[in-house]
This record gives sequence, C-alpha cells and structure tokens, in this order.
Amino acid sequence: MRARDKAAVSALRSTLAALDNAEAVPAHGTELRGSALEQSPVGAGATEVARLELSESAVAEIVRAEAAERLEAAAQLTSPVHADRVARLHAEAAVLFSLLDGPSTP
Repeated sequence: MRARDKAAVSALRSTLAALDNAEAVPAHGTELRGSALEQSPVGAGATEVARLELSESAVAEIVRAEAAERLEAAAQLTSPVHADRVARLHAEAAVLFSLLDGPSTP
C-alpha cells in the first residue's frame, strides 16, 4: 500500500476477502428460527463460532483460482477500449502468481 501499487493492493484485498469467505463457517438458518427470546444465548461471544482453518494447499488453491479468474476476465475483454483494464488484470494475476512462487531472491 505504501508503494502505491494499485494492482497489488487490489489483488491482495480481493484475495484476502476470498480467504476470509473460505474460512467462514456455514450458517444454519433453521437453528435461529422459531426459538424463544429467552432461550437465545446471552453474553459477549455467546454466538461466536470458531472459523475454519485452511491448509497451506487450500490457501494456494484459492490464490491460484483468484489469479486464473483475472486471466479469464482479461481474455474476455478483446476490445482495444479495454486495454487498460486488461493490463491491470494481468498485473494483478502476476502479483498473485508471485505469491505462489515465493519471495524472489536478488
């Protein structure tokens, strides 16, 4: 963010959101319906549920999917009018692929 790299910031923010979504525990709406107010949990954290823990391979797969999504979107934009958007999508995909490859050595 400090480097003002818009492509990197955009790619990382959306990928972090995808990881957060993958860690979310599915809600079961039937448990909440029809229960009396006096039977509902009370207190700080009473309704908190532990998030799922993703393996390293699951995280890598999500990052790969995010990068592939950007490349697919770039491939669909064939008009010269969208050249800036295509370049940004390719830059975002490159940032994500560089995360999968690990830190580069000087």
